[in-house]
Amino acid sequence: MKSPMKGPIKSPVRSGQAGGARRVKVTSPQTRIALARGHRRHPQLLPLPAPADAEAARAVFAAQRRTALRTVALLGVVLFGSSGTIAALPVLDRLSVAGVPVSWLVLAVATYPVLLVLALCHVRRAERVEDSAGTAAGPEAGTAADTAAAPEAGAGAGAEDPGTGGGP
Repeated sequence: MKSPMKGPIKSPVRSGQAGGARRVKVTSPQTRIALARGHRRHPQLLPLPAPADAEAARAVFAAQRRTALRTVALLGVVLFGSSGTIAALPVLDRLSVAGVPVSWLVLAVATYPVLLVLALCHVRRAERVEDSAGTAAGPEAGTAADTAAAPEAGAGAGAEDPGTGGGP
């Protein structure tokens, strides 16, 4: 069998290079943009939370998990309920509005606004849980470094403390 290609395979050579062939790295424009952005080589580690903060975070997580389970249950009721309604009432297939069967309208038009309201209510409930945990904890729930620096905050402690860099 003969190869469909004629002649030896050559590697691309950059112009102006002396010597042998050199391979050229070919990347997409998106990859070049991502590589040009760079990344931090030494990410700063976040401080470990105080035990009280960890307990508060666990409580918030548990409350939000309960909210999520409630939302998933309601989602199942909406989706299976609309399908079950269509299956239980075959008359919806025979009825039509503007040439479109009502069963299709129930699935395509009525379900999505209900899902949107369900999602918005879920987000509001999850945010309320976070807000109530933040207000219930009060200012004493901060880390030891935060509470130690709190009395000096009005006196410009950020400029005196070399560890903060003068920032918030």
